[in-house]
Amino acid sequence: MSFPYRLIATDLDGTLLRSDESVSRRTRDALAAATAEGAAHIVVTGRGVRWTRHILDDLGYQGLAVCGQGSQVYDAGEHRLLTSVTLDRQLAAVALAKIEAEIGPLFLAASRSGLDGDVLVGPGYAVTGALPSVPFTDASDLWAAPLSKIYIQHPELSDDKLAEASVRAAGGFVTVAMAGQGIVELLPLGLSKATGLSLAARRLGLKAADTIAFGDMPNDIPMFAWASYGVAMADAHEELKAVADEVTASHEEDGIAVVLERLLG
Repeated sequence: MSFPYRLIATDLDGTLLRSDESVSRRTRDALAAATAEGAAHIVVTGRGVRWTRHILDDLGYQGLAVCGQGSQVYDAGEHRLLTSVTLDRQLAAVALAKIEAEIGPLFLAASRSGLDGDVLVGPGYAVTGALPSVPFTDASDLWAAPLSKIYIQHPELSDDKLAEASVRAAGGFVTVAMAGQGIVELLPLGLSKATGLSLAARRLGLKAADTIAFGDMPNDIPMFAWASYGVAMADAHEELKAVADEVTASHEEDGIAVVLERLLG
């Protein structure tokens, strides 16, 4: 086949999606042309399945999706969860205590695991975007059911500083990921988009060497390290640009399509 990769892995927010959460006609056409050449397309997102499904359905997407920062592999065609990794709640509580001991109280939110897991949002936590969430005031509610991740915000520290402090204080207990503006997450130790993507790829009989990946934030760094070729969007975080093989146009300017069209010749 003329397209040089057998797997195209795309992040959603800030990458495949424009800021209004739509996917442009040009990008849809470029992905369709690449898949017509035999490539598989896998969405790899920090969003849990519940906040990803409507986008996949709108795209008419039938393949596998890696959701929840790698914790969930979801079969969009069958609307079925194939793998699910949950956060050890005792370890997470220790991690939170260690971070707060170092930098003071945090604002918290959390994603419950499963196909229909709610996002719980505590007092002071500023939700980005318009995704549905459930408020909580009693901290025990946070720990009442299995979680895929915890979100943390600090009243003063920037995302970068908060992530740095969290790794310093609790990096031996949880993985810390920065997924977007105002989105710093605590995940099961060792989990990343790369672990979820490698599981999904294996199900398709594909390998890292077959893969081109697109992203915009530091949580895409492990995916770029795993894939054969990593493409950062023009407005990506500097940490991701530093490890990318290429920087393309922004998500508003069809950055994915620009690269795919060139590769398609």
